[in-house]
Amino acid sequence: MRTLEGIKDFQGELITPGDADYDTARRVWNADIDRYPAVVARCTRTSDVVAALRHAREHDLLVAVRGGGHSIAGLSTCDGGIVIDLSRMKKIEVDPVRRVAYAEPGLVWGEFDAATQAHGLATTGGEVSDTGIAGLTLGGGFGWLKKTCGLAADNLLEAEMVTAEGAVVTVSATEHPELFWGLRGAGANFGIVTRFVYRLHPVGPLLYGGPLLYPYDKAAEVLELLHAAAADAPDEVSLMAALVTAPPAPFVPAHLQGRPVAVLAGAYFGRVEDGEAALAPVRDALRPAVDLMGPIPYVELQRMVDAANPPGIHSYVKAEWLSGLGQDTIAGLVAYGAVPTSPLNQILIHPMGGQVARVEPDATAFAFRHAAHSLTIAGMWLPDNPKREPQITWTREAWEAALPDSAGGAYINHIGIEGQGRVEEAYGSANYGRLAGLKARWDPDNVFRLNQNVHPAA
Repeated sequence: MRTLEGIKDFQGELITPGDADYDTARRVWNADIDRYPAVVARCTRTSDVVAALRHAREHDLLVAVRGGGHSIAGLSTCDGGIVIDLSRMKKIEVDPVRRVAYAEPGLVWGEFDAATQAHGLATTGGEVSDTGIAGLTLGGGFGWLKKTCGLAADNLLEAEMVTAEGAVVTVSATEHPELFWGLRGAGANFGIVTRFVYRLHPVGPLLYGGPLLYPYDKAAEVLELLHAAAADAPDEVSLMAALVTAPPAPFVPAHLQGRPVAVLAGAYFGRVEDGEAALAPVRDALRPAVDLMGPIPYVELQRMVDAANPPGIHSYVKAEWLSGLGQDTIAGLVAYGAVPTSPLNQILIHPMGGQVARVEPDATAFAFRHAAHSLTIAGMWLPDNPKREPQITWTREAWEAALPDSAGGAYINHIGIEGQGRVEEAYGSANYGRLAGLKARWDPDNVFRLNQNVHPAA
């Protein structure tokens, strides 16, 4: 590793092919993405970002931007271009009186949560703790707190952004408000955000929640219960379901280990002593094989599924917004969940609603405010498994089984490289035209195209 030479005003670090740590520096979370950038420019400040971007444009280099590097589609790296790596930019300042956090884009949610929970505060963040705050927020961003606090993007108060021309601008509801609209759901298209200002909420540090695990013959009942309970639950109750393979963990009965199971997890965002009663309608409806609900620190809830989503895993993902969970969709998902091609495969359903649905679809670039659920299907396998195609086929076919209940698009952070039509569906047709006009103004040359890309309007 050496100080970057040849880029004026850059004070970060340069890693190029031949450097000892190049292989480590080029890797991203999804090991199915294997790319070789010409340079990884590790930035330490906003001026580094400006300098690296200027260099890229002067030398006609393809630009990839990496925060946490957790992009499922591998959009935070590239072949032959420059990776503007923000992972060293991890400063965070919490103002507990104003309930505001000032955060740099290299932070991951585990780091963000640790800083805010020191004051009993939080904002909506990802459910895997090593997910970067930047990519999740700019794509909308939902997590456990979505019903009480809205999306991560709904809690974005202000951003500092480096534009395609290398200018540094402040973006908020009062400064460049149209750009602020676009950042909240399609933000990777318009520039490189170097500082986020978030609204915080009183949360925890202790709350009530956890997972319930059921034998697979109850899987259809679990999904039916999830759909019914989510429709009736107050905002303080957040739920999700998963069809997965039970791990060889001490808390799993031996006869279920390594076998498909259904999981129903929930959390209550209120007084711990009220949580048991609030979750009782879910907890008591079906008898689980494993009941791990109880008092749990918020930071533990936020990393509850980390072990199932480790860095360096291969992943192929399909997603869809669902208007409901009809019998045909449930039957199809249960059928595929019963025959995973890898013990790491996941079918995940996250009910939406609450504060997410109280924002109008055109208020931000995140359009699918009124979807009932978010469906994510992940074929996941370890590097020593050479059989890639079965995972992809399983994922696609399981996704197709849910299409009878499609709401018409998918969560932008959970889709792969699926064509421009799919991108337009994910942003929503009404919002996409507005985004294209915004792109033409802020990035007419489409410098920032390694994303779920909005093409500049003619």
